[in-house]
Amino acid sequence: MIDILTIFKIAIKAIWVNKMRSVLTSLGIIIGVAAVIVMLAVGEGAKKRISDQMASMGSNLLMIRSGSITSGGARMGGGAQPTLTLNDSYAIEKTSPYITQVAPSVGGAGQIVYGNQNWSTQVTGTTPALFYIRSWEVDNGSIFTPDEVRQGANVAVLGQTVVENLFGVVDPVGKTVRINNIPFRVGGVLKAMGQNAMGTDQDDTVIIPVTTAMKRLFGSQFPGTVRNILVQTTSTDSLQTAQEDITLLLRQRHNITGSKQDDFIIRNLTQMMESAMEANRTFSLLLAAIASISLLVGGIGIMNIMLVSVTERTREIGIRMAVGAKAWDIRLQFLVEALVLSLSGGLIGIALGIGFALGMQHFAPDFLPITITLSPMIIAFIFSGLVGIFFGFYPAYKASMLNPIDALRFE
Repeated sequence: MIDILTIFKIAIKAIWVNKMRSVLTSLGIIIGVAAVIVMLAVGEGAKKRISDQMASMGSNLLMIRSGSITSGGARMGGGAQPTLTLNDSYAIEKTSPYITQVAPSVGGAGQIVYGNQNWSTQVTGTTPALFYIRSWEVDNGSIFTPDEVRQGANVAVLGQTVVENLFGVVDPVGKTVRINNIPFRVGGVLKAMGQNAMGTDQDDTVIIPVTTAMKRLFGSQFPGTVRNILVQTTSTDSLQTAQEDITLLLRQRHNITGSKQDDFIIRNLTQMMESAMEANRTFSLLLAAIASISLLVGGIGIMNIMLVSVTERTREIGIRMAVGAKAWDIRLQFLVEALVLSLSGGLIGIALGIGFALGMQHFAPDFLPITITLSPMIIAFIFSGLVGIFFGFYPAYKASMLNPIDALRFE
C-alpha cells in the first residue's frame, strides 16, 4: 500500500503539471473562503461596536424622554415640548427599590474660554449620578457634590479634549474658565474615554451641575424642565418592574388619567442594545451562509475537473493497477488530489480575505467596522477541506472502479 507522504507528493506533482487549470479549479473555493472571512469580520466588527456602545452607556438602563403632547387640537411630535422636570427625577429616586441611580440632564453647545484660548464644546448639566451610571472616572481633581448641585455652584468637570485645547500641559484643576461668559471653577478632569461606537469624541465635553445649567446657562421658557432622565436599576431582570413603577408615578405627577396618552417615553436601552446585537448576529450568519454558496460552487468545479482528470489519466490508472495498486490506493490518490486543491484554495482565500478586510479597515474605518478573529479562518479552512473530500469522492470512486484491462487499452 502506498504511504501517505508518497500520495501527497504524487498529488502535488499532478496538480503542478496543470497549474492554470488547478488555479481555475480552486477559484470557487478561493472566492468562497475570502467572502466568508470578510463577511464574518464585518459581523464581528459590528458586534464589537454595539458592545462598546453598551459599555459606554452603562448597564441596566432606562431612558426617559418627553413624549407627544396635544396643543390646540394638534398632536406635537415627541420631545416638541419639555414635560419632564427636575422634581420628577427626585421623585423617581424614591419610587422603586430596584432603582440605584437617577441622572437628569440638560445641555447644549457652549463656548469655553481660558486666557487667550477658546473652544466650542458640548456642555451637559446633570448630577453626580451620571458619573456612576456611565462609569466615568476622574483623572485629576474630583466631580461636583450633591451639595453643589443643590446650591447651583459654578463648578465644571472637563473632558481631556477640552483640557488639551484650552490648557495644554497646564493643570486645569482650580483654574477659572468662562462658559458663555459665565465664570466656572474647574473641579476635575475626566480620564480619556476616546470615541464611542458612533464615532463621537467622548472627551470633548464639559459637565456641570444640572441646577446651574438650568438657571444660569441654558435659560428655558419652561422653567424646571430637563431634557431627559437616565435611570439605572439593580439588574436586567428588574428593568421591567422599575419601568412600570416609573410609568405609574409619572402619570400621577402629570395628572394623566384613564386612556390619556403618556406625555413621556421610556426606553429600555439595555433591551434595545441586546436586540441590535441579536439582529447583527442573525445578519452575520446570513451573510456567511450566502458567501458559503461560493464554496459549494467551488466544490462542483473540483468534481468536474477531477472527472476530466480521471478520463485523461485512465492509462496511468491501468498501469498502477497492473503493478499491484489496489482500488483503495487509487481512490485515496484522487481524494488527496481533491483535498490538496481545496485546502490550497482555502489558504489563498484566507489570505485574500484578510487582505481585503484590512484594506476596508484602512480606507473606510468609520463606514464598516472590521474585527478579524481566528475562529472564522479555522472554520473556513476546515470547511474547504470537507468540500474537497465530499466533491472529490465520486471521481475517486469512479477511478478506483475502472477495469485494469480496459484502462490499459484506453487511448
